[in-house]
Amino acid sequence: MTKATLHDGSTIEVEVHGSGPVVLMPVNPTPVEGEQAEAMRQWGADPALGRSLIDGLSDAFRVVAFDYEGHVLANPKPDTLTPDNVSADILAVADAVGADRFAYYGYSWLALSGLQLALRTDRLSALVMGGFPPLNGPYAAMLRVTEATYEMAVAPKTATPPATGTGEPGDWSSTEVTLGEGQARQFLSLYQALRGFDDSQVRLSCPRLCFAGSQDEIVYDERWGGTHVSIAGPLLRDRAAIEALGWDVEVLDGLDHTGAMQSANALPILRPWLEKTLFLPA
Repeated sequence: MTKATLHDGSTIEVEVHGSGPVVLMPVNPTPVEGEQAEAMRQWGADPALGRSLIDGLSDAFRVVAFDYEGHVLANPKPDTLTPDNVSADILAVADAVGADRFAYYGYSWLALSGLQLALRTDRLSALVMGGFPPLNGPYAAMLRVTEATYEMAVAPKTATPPATGTGEPGDWSSTEVTLGEGQARQFLSLYQALRGFDDSQVRLSCPRLCFAGSQDEIVYDERWGGTHVSIAGPLLRDRAAIEALGWDVEVLDGLDHTGAMQSANALPILRPWLEKTLFLPA
């Protein structure tokens, strides 16, 4: 098992599967089990998502998997989870496996992390952003969400309003805040650092793909100030502008934020695009 040392001195385990062009994916290579797995299934999520993605790509690519989200939840970085440091961490993973050039695929906040990475290195052979638009991204909305989440994380539990949703998959109003203070603060730090970021000024040279479900519209209840985080909106509304900036764009009809990340939906987009992009014609 390879380990990489991150910006705060902590280490993260890295798994490498297959051979070929390198693809870095911040996913959990170990299937989740037990009660947590059952809770994930109730939300329409695959407890073995990371493993499914690895298995779907490793016969053609050298897949480098590292559970970055799991790592930062277990080892919070309250004041240092910034775009600069996240990018440095991803590069540390690439260095640990000897990958000078690599493609990167991330989903949701790990997709926006890929965009930030692309602005800071010339080592990317390709970039794939899932579940977060590269243009007109919901940075202000996510700042409000992380501010509210942090406030709830530090508030006395009796002062936190109860969840109001139905508990059905995709019903974000049913979400309970279970993050500790340090866990919540690190995501607030990330979006605070992005407060002045203007994605319309981004110009990249590596091949790039973005995708999201057509129903990826997350509406939080009053605990989060009724904030609406629109992921699909920019891809649907501004698709021509995004494509004009050099992006390939895919919208998965009828899928929400959770649905579009599942391997059965992501791999049919991800794998052919990576094959086309990373394998030069003979």
